[in-house]
Amino acid sequence: MRTSFNIPDELVAEFDRAWRDEGIENRSRAVREAMREFVESHDRLEDVSGEVVALVGFDYRHHDVIRELHGAQHEFQDVILNTSHTHQGEWCLESLFCRGPAERVRALTYRLRDFDAVRRVKVMVIRE
Repeated sequence: MRTSFNIPDELVAEFDRAWRDEGIENRSRAVREAMREFVESHDRLEDVSGEVVALVGFDYRHHDVIRELHGAQHEFQDVILNTSHTHQGEWCLESLFCRGPAERVRALTYRLRDFDAVRRVKVMVIRE
């Protein structure tokens, strides 16, 4: 299947450097591998059930999204125990320490990934 994507030039350049550094044969192969890793990560998160303790870490451009992020965090205050926040120029790194039903932590994770100004969201889950 052939397809096309809208990807910022800067990200394409970083991606091309990374797959070449790893000795991957071509961009298509690297994209397939990245997609497999994304699907595996998604499946691991989907497979979690019951009560969990989790660390949800994400980075974002502060001024582009801070009000919306605070609103989203208030929607999930039933599972967010506490937060840690640090600034690095225009970017922020935030950690949410969570406890509660896996479905709520998963919903929080997907909600955070829905913001354009959020660059990455990573989750580490411990089952209770």
